[in-house]
Amino acid sequence: MQGLLSLSKLIDRWNTLVGSFMKWLILASTVVSCVNAIVRKAFDIGSNAFLEIQWYFFATSFLLAAGYTLLNNEHVRIDVVAGRFSKRGQTWIDIMGFICFLIPVCVAIIWLSVPVFLLAYHSHEVSANAGGLILWPIYLMLPLGFFFLLLQAISELIKRFAFLKGLIADPTLKVGEKSAEEELAEVIRLRAEAAAAEAASTAAAAK
Repeated sequence: MQGLLSLSKLIDRWNTLVGSFMKWLILASTVVSCVNAIVRKAFDIGSNAFLEIQWYFFATSFLLAAGYTLLNNEHVRIDVVAGRFSKRGQTWIDIMGFICFLIPVCVAIIWLSVPVFLLAYHSHEVSANAGGLILWPIYLMLPLGFFFLLLQAISELIKRFAFLKGLIADPTLKVGEKSAEEELAEVIRLRAEAAAAEAASTAAAAK
């Protein structure tokens, strides 16, 4: 199990590195979009290449950061049912979800998208828009993104089994961060304090 945990840590480090780079790619996408809009409005100059590169950047960041999102437990979860179970029960739900759904879907999408990428690469497929970009780089992001997601799913599966064996702490907990319930309680407390302070100020002014 220690060997598998070492593999899990390696995968986590890789997706953390990828996720950190994707933050800069989102910034680049925003800058390109802003510059493109300014140039079009101020100088009446447009370019399909600039329009396409910004969605290339955004699509790339969205796909390649999927594993990083799963690593940080920021993916969409539906806890209406799972929230009623113990932590071990929730862990088993995660395990079944990884094995029965996430991993098979990742494998299927990789299997189906690689031929599309290879076809576009060998045929030098180009966007149908005038001045558009070649398409194989963005086609490559689909199998690559789901490959990173597959790796992270395997890492999370390892961590769930290790947690059930008592080898590691709960991998879904974020050290130093508050839960949604704690954040809500903090907001309610701050609003109550603000209301009390305002009421005291009003009472003092009335005197």
